[in-house]
Amino acid sequence: MNALRGQLELWRLHLAVIVLGVIAELIGIRKIPFGIGAILLLPLLYAFVMAALMNPNVMPKFAKFIRQKEVQAASPLIVIAIMPFIAKFGTTIGPAIETIIEAGPALLLQELGNLGTIVLAFPLAVWGLKMGREAIGATFSIAREPNLAIIADRYTLKSAEGTGVMGVYVLGTLFGTFIFAILASVFASLDVFDPRALAMACGIGSGSMMAACTGALTEVIPGMKDEILALAGASNLLTYATGLYAGLFIALPIVEKLYNATAGKNDLATATKKEV
Repeated sequence: MNALRGQLELWRLHLAVIVLGVIAELIGIRKIPFGIGAILLLPLLYAFVMAALMNPNVMPKFAKFIRQKEVQAASPLIVIAIMPFIAKFGTTIGPAIETIIEAGPALLLQELGNLGTIVLAFPLAVWGLKMGREAIGATFSIAREPNLAIIADRYTLKSAEGTGVMGVYVLGTLFGTFIFAILASVFASLDVFDPRALAMACGIGSGSMMAACTGALTEVIPGMKDEILALAGASNLLTYATGLYAGLFIALPIVEKLYNATAGKNDLATATKKEV
């Protein structure tokens, strides 16, 4: 009863979420042609920008409507909002388990490629950009919904790790489809990789990125459209199934150990100097 009363007191927050969500959906998906690809602007991006602008710490004039009380209450609600995504993944994976098994070992092993974010991004984040623990959340995965859930459960999204994963998530939402469309077009045109391998690479656990990637591939190789879509779909589904566990039990522990073994020592030394 007290919990219900507390939520009713936050009516400003719930009203703002509903209004911003409706506005974002009414704007819809906007496609901006750019060279051989396109930038897709999704409703999620509009909602994020509008909500950020309504934060009284960003725009003080909104403090009369969105108080610090609502700001503090909004953070834990993100976890609740993510849970339907995780439930959806489970209901999608179960009925398609036979398809996943039939996909073969190549499709299963390609999931290990997602660990490439650690090899490529972690050194740049820690030594190049001098990031703190934000590097853990930013580099252990490609930062889609399942990965947000992992960080939210392990550290909370209010932590430094949460800041890192949310930053990559927002940037991926804005530029991910464009980058994937460009890369798919370039690699398909070079004729270096098998089109089936490129199709499997399109399935990284993001529906919008997979759509942009397969769209670019089918434009370059129209004769393999059905096979490209089938492989990309199976790969995307498999990433939903295994990506969560690979991130939780493999990628995240590796990044934590790497950070503690490298940047973590520097953090401890800096903290010790400050105390002295």
